[in-house]
Amino acid sequence: MKEALQTFFIENLSFLPAELIVVIISAMPILELRGGIPVAAAFGLTWYEAFIYGMIGNLLPILPILILFRPISTFMMRFPLYKRFYDWLYKRTMRKSDKVEKYGALGLILFTAVPLPTTGAYSACLAAILFFIPTRLAFIAIAFGVFVAGVGVTAFVYSIF
Repeated sequence: MKEALQTFFIENLSFLPAELIVVIISAMPILELRGGIPVAAAFGLTWYEAFIYGMIGNLLPILPILILFRPISTFMMRFPLYKRFYDWLYKRTMRKSDKVEKYGALGLILFTAVPLPTTGAYSACLAAILFFIPTRLAFIAIAFGVFVAGVGVTAFVYSIF
């Protein structure tokens, strides 16, 4: 599925510069920089360009999510469809966030740094919100985790190409 999404964005955003496509893909949930950095390599960007644009894209949504999720979610809870989605998201995040619950902000770093599906910045933001980790501390921890994941993904992708 990830490859299909990457192909979709590459084909439909081909009028944009490669760097911007990498930022957009890296800002998308599920794909994040795990999707953006391989696309950057396919476009022929250097490893450090891939890393920088992947990081920028993956960091862009973090602060808005941390600040806006709770008030928007509170408003949206009056709609049954959203309530079902929220309950599903809550259960899924709680299943995956035992490290966050145990270690707090340090757990957010570990949770974000592992470049596996459903353990990226978006899920870490939700875990930070659910465990009431202060926004500033959560942002720093998640950003550091994104940095670690970016180093790992970049090293892996550029050792292959």
